[in-house]
Amino acid sequence: MQEIEFSEFVGLISLLVILLPLFSFLLILAGRKGSGANLALINISISFILSVYLFFFIWNKQPIHYQIPWFLIGDIEFKAGVLLNNLSVLMITLVSGISVLVHIYSRTYMKDDLNIHRYWAYLGLFCFSMLGLVVSDNLLLIYLFWELVGFSSFLLIGFWYTRPIASQAAKKAFIMNRIGDIGFLIGIIIIFSQFRTLDITALFGDMGLVKASLVDKGLWISASRQMPEVWFSIAGLAFFIGAMAKSAQFPLHTWLPDAMEGPTSVSSLIHAATMVAAGVFLIARVYPVFDPFVLNTMVCIGAFTAFMAATIAISQNDIKRILAYSTISQLGLMVMAMGIGAYSESIFHLATHAFFKCLLFLAAGSVIHQLHHYRDEHSLDFNCQDIRLMGGLKKGMPITFIGMCLASAALIGLPLSSGYLSKDAILITAFEWAGSRDGIYTMIPYIMVITSWLTVFYISRLVFKVFFSTPKLMSMEQANQIQDAPKQMSYVLLILAFFCLFFAFAFNPFSFDSSWLWNGFSSNLFQKVNFYHWLIPLILNIGTAVLIFTAYRIYVKNDGMSISEKNIFHRFFRQEWYLHELYNYLFTVPVEKFSNVCYWFDRNIIDALVLKSVTLISILSAISHWCDRILVDGFVNALGTCAKWIGHFSRNFQTGKLQHYLISMLLVVLSFFILTYFI
Repeated sequence: MQEIEFSEFVGLISLLVILLPLFSFLLILAGRKGSGANLALINISISFILSVYLFFFIWNKQPIHYQIPWFLIGDIEFKAGVLLNNLSVLMITLVSGISVLVHIYSRTYMKDDLNIHRYWAYLGLFCFSMLGLVVSDNLLLIYLFWELVGFSSFLLIGFWYTRPIASQAAKKAFIMNRIGDIGFLIGIIIIFSQFRTLDITALFGDMGLVKASLVDKGLWISASRQMPEVWFSIAGLAFFIGAMAKSAQFPLHTWLPDAMEGPTSVSSLIHAATMVAAGVFLIARVYPVFDPFVLNTMVCIGAFTAFMAATIAISQNDIKRILAYSTISQLGLMVMAMGIGAYSESIFHLATHAFFKCLLFLAAGSVIHQLHHYRDEHSLDFNCQDIRLMGGLKKGMPITFIGMCLASAALIGLPLSSGYLSKDAILITAFEWAGSRDGIYTMIPYIMVITSWLTVFYISRLVFKVFFSTPKLMSMEQANQIQDAPKQMSYVLLILAFFCLFFAFAFNPFSFDSSWLWNGFSSNLFQKVNFYHWLIPLILNIGTAVLIFTAYRIYVKNDGMSISEKNIFHRFFRQEWYLHELYNYLFTVPVEKFSNVCYWFDRNIIDALVLKSVTLISILSAISHWCDRILVDGFVNALGTCAKWIGHFSRNFQTGKLQHYLISMLLVVLSFFILTYFI
């Protein structure tokens, strides 16, 4: 009885964690008084405190699963509830924690916006959607929150809807995510048609209907042999398509860089531990359904996405687009890790990435914010996000500089950073995985090493161009006068910087085995190869040092000298692998032409037929009217007139006089005889 009461208590707390941001959304939109900043911050802060409470009560302990009846379909009862295990409590803590920091940062960053009340309301809706997604206990409920995350992100990306480019970016993100949602829905239908339930514990628990996948040596076993393995492949691919769109994997990734048209604080929230992480979370939640074919597909797409996005980031000049492609690359790394069976390493990197990517975006936002003020004060006209126009900001913005450096170190994976533990864990596991494979799969870890070095180069380029190089629009003295962002924004950067260091996640700075987070999901699928554990980090860091020095020589000592734009590879990467042109050629142009054909057919065929039909109907109506008025009405009127005349005529014989009746009879008889005689 006490256990039941405790589960109900925990369920109520988790429900409160979810609903508090929803209350912010409803109350701010209903009231429309003031900006709503205080209400939004208080509610999300309480959600974070309760999330931390749940984290310490659930982490590495017995999961809590609390349900209530939802609805019935025939004899099948659906229940709605919360599932709190290590994955759930980690995600709600990350989502609510990052959201609190973004709320604090936004109080200063967005304070002058005319529609600030809508901003706070949309943030509340987004946080409600994401928190509901990560604690839901059945696939249908996850799908509902999944759709709500897409809708709320549409509102945030298009927040400045008066700018056509922002409105188009929001629509692009919404439409491309709908493609993935179709795959997710198909996966749900397949699973339900076979197992007649959507409960995650019943499906994917230790004693569930779908047994956990055994990736070691390519072996895969299902606890249920009733469902053909081909349908597991189809269902797994369907779920993976849903994750591809949400986590921006090739070829459904092009919406994410365009989503930078929203406020920078929104970009940090979307790219850190919320929307884009939902795809990786979905893979983790339904992981047992993936068979070797789908896992290998996941490996290939994730590795290619990581490599492709890293090459594109090298050639970008917009500070937010560089970070956007960095996010795509890191998500590809996580998806690849899931594919090779490095479940715990992928979740570990998801957690560390949440902090250093949020810090990168918020530091970039501080730079943009201060350059905006400088531009307005001096009545200049330049792009505040173009790193080619920046430089010399290190002295005037020390807090932003330190935050950007620590976040970049974590992204690169330098020793003593959190990224060193999580990213190297993935790469080491990739080499251990490739040791039992052949063919193209043996190249995967080497591609990821190259991707890691590309990451070093593009983030070093960003840091050196923004903080070290000679500024193009001002003197070095003027650049030094640009100060750090206001205190609220700077404090947030310092808090995030703490979580970019190793001691936030592990005791030993050189071994991911010591991480409490990694041990919370440890699967031990691969035989540990000690040789890899020191050689791979050594090679990576030697290459990292060389590339940082190279970037320094190019972008600081040579003052902006870069790869010639005549270089075909640079042009190829700058054009983002010509994927936009390919989308335009394969989809946009054919759809536009088909629409034009449909318009012509509608205008010249359908409308012409309708007009001719109207004309024909008008003629037939006129003829019908004439026939009705002249013929039918004439005939009826004639009969009436005739009947009236006959009536009047016969009435003349009804005089009441006997002699008149006798004369009439005589005339009738006489007429009869005359007719008989002549005929």
